[in-house]
Amino acid sequence: MRRLFTLGVTLAALLSAADADLILHNGKIVTVDSGFTIQQAVAVKAGAIAAVGSDASILKAERGPNTHVIDLHGRTVLPGLVDAHVHALEAALSEYRAPLPPLDSDSAIQAYIRAQAAKTPRGAWIVVPRTFPTRIREMRMPTRELLDIEHDHPVMFDASYTVILNSAALKLCGIDRNTPNPPGGEIVKDAGGEPNGILKNAQSLIKGLDRSARFTEAEKLDALEQQLKRYLAAGLTTVGDRAVNAEQIAAYQKLKADGRLPIRAVLTWRPDASQPAAALQQQIESAPYATNTGDSWLKFGSFKLTLDGGMTIGTAYQRYPYGAFGKQLYGKTNPDDRGQLFIAPDKLLAVMRTARNRGWQLTTHDQGGGAVDNFLDTLEALDREKPIAPTRSHVMHASFQSPAAIARMKKMGILADVQSSWLYFDGPALEQVFGYDGMRYFYPLRSYIDAGIILAAGSDHMIGHDKDHAVNPYNPFFSMWTEVTRLTSRGKVLHPEEKITRAEALKTHTIWPAYLQFAEKERGSIERGKLADLVVIDRDYLACPEPEIKDIQPLLTILNGRVASGAESRLSAAQPRNGGRMR
Repeated sequence: MRRLFTLGVTLAALLSAADADLILHNGKIVTVDSGFTIQQAVAVKAGAIAAVGSDASILKAERGPNTHVIDLHGRTVLPGLVDAHVHALEAALSEYRAPLPPLDSDSAIQAYIRAQAAKTPRGAWIVVPRTFPTRIREMRMPTRELLDIEHDHPVMFDASYTVILNSAALKLCGIDRNTPNPPGGEIVKDAGGEPNGILKNAQSLIKGLDRSARFTEAEKLDALEQQLKRYLAAGLTTVGDRAVNAEQIAAYQKLKADGRLPIRAVLTWRPDASQPAAALQQQIESAPYATNTGDSWLKFGSFKLTLDGGMTIGTAYQRYPYGAFGKQLYGKTNPDDRGQLFIAPDKLLAVMRTARNRGWQLTTHDQGGGAVDNFLDTLEALDREKPIAPTRSHVMHASFQSPAAIARMKKMGILADVQSSWLYFDGPALEQVFGYDGMRYFYPLRSYIDAGIILAAGSDHMIGHDKDHAVNPYNPFFSMWTEVTRLTSRGKVLHPEEKITRAEALKTHTIWPAYLQFAEKERGSIERGKLADLVVIDRDYLACPEPEIKDIQPLLTILNGRVASGAESRLSAAQPRNGGRMR
């Protein structure tokens, strides 16, 4: 008995001894705790935060003979950052075999078509990778005339929910002035009644095009792993993959089982919403997962359905018609066109009720204001049956908001998944469609926060590998810069009354997405007992000149207490900028 007692005392003494695995000191530790306190040092043990405090207190109390100590040389440390909205496998494969050129103008698009035609067998399809008309210099939807520089190949321009065909492709597919619109879709016609090449939600009419690139399972796994490592190098320690199917779920599970999952991932399951409601409900009831199934490395988050189209192509379902300029930007012919709503309200309610009862957090892709209102109608109906707030359900994108919708969200406790970088890229074109006043509630982050609505920021990264030059860049500091400045690509500040502070912007990439993901007790801030996910950056995020926020670079990304990206040598290579050293 005495021996057991002595062993217990010894074990307790060992556990309480100064034996941190890692200490970062002589820095500026931005904790993002409830008081947004700033400290000098942080200690890590067994993958968790052991202590946060002053240099003297941490080094005295936590340093042991085996502790690895890193001098930050005044650098700033943030909690590990979160991108709440990516499409990792799609992005990973987009440049897996070859880089994509920038397709930012009519001439660049035509140059790409010519280059592909030179190496593509005659008669085979050429596909222009996904490009948004709002980001083309000419700010207009391409038509067949732009693509008709090539006559020996059918050409398709991918604009996401809308595609454009050249004349050769229209002929190959048998699409002419007499072809009826498919259910829920439209063949857009010119003034003479002939198809102008634009197909809205009508890809079912396309013949002979196989877009399933031939990747082996091993290639897909490698591509996904490499993209997740790129996220890590950008300072991200958690991503939310926002539309996974069975294949993608299996890929993540395989990486984790093989010890190859380099980052924390929260998966959003999106089944095919075109199925009958009964089939969707059966899928939901038989699925072996629901929200929070999994662990801190890989788990399920939301159940998602795609409710409307995209704002970049004029199919987002709006509260009012797109207007005259929409004819140029989107190629519209109906002056009363409000976009497309893909799911009828009664079906949406039935399916979401089944998902909620199965234990899912609920969300929809709802770009336009009309789609937002439809989803809130559904949530209100469910809220009357049982409070919806505990599910932390949320709107996704919700690009066009309104005071009334925000008030409804506040009342129910609904959160928001936001992509503010679209304001930078798409704001100039959208302003020409809706006018300056019509853009008043385009990503209204100040209004959200003032209403007490939790925001999770993300990129919607889907194409391209580079963090700064992908179609939707996943550089979290670019996202925070946009939230703080509301600057567009044309240098205009769009509704400055919706700017938020640097501290608030940081929360949209740390503690708030952690809350949306039911993980605020384990990550999102630098506090004792939380997971040791940290990022060391090259300048002081809170004090550097505002234009430099977007240029901040991660020096070290620490995940679960281990340096996962970067090198210590980078810390002392140059002095920290803009007040990074503690005084």
